Amino acid sequence: MPFAPVIPAGSGKPLAPYSPGAIADGVLYVSGTLAFDKENNVLHPGDATAQTRVVLETIKGVVEAAGGTMADVVFNHIFLADWSHYAALNAVYATYFPGDKPARYCIQCGLVKPGAVVEIASIAHIAK
Repeated sequence: MPFAPVIPAGSGKPLAPYSPGAIADGVLYVSGTLAFDKENNVLHPGDATAQTRVVLETIKGVVEAAGGTMADVVFNHIFLADWSHYAALNAVYATYFPGDKPARYCIQCGLVKPGAVVEIASIAHIAK
């Protein structure tokens, strides 16, 4: 099945060979998203609250570029550099998903750049 890349206007260049999102048959896959500026520098190093907000705003931009809303997100893959950031992540996360909550998992792991503490990848079903 063919897919189409989803690249919101003004997106920075990815660190590796990938697109911010890819949509196939109404299903949008949003790549792992970190709190980066357009030059791939980490924004708000070590600050889980601020990074979660940047990450979810970036994901929101990809979802909207594909024609959806955050209410279309059905699954989130969450990666934390340390469990001590879990409460801060959840406080911000809840504001982006105020109604029905997407399924998700959350693991602790190393992230691609020092200072990055939150990464989220998402799956959304975009109505046709």
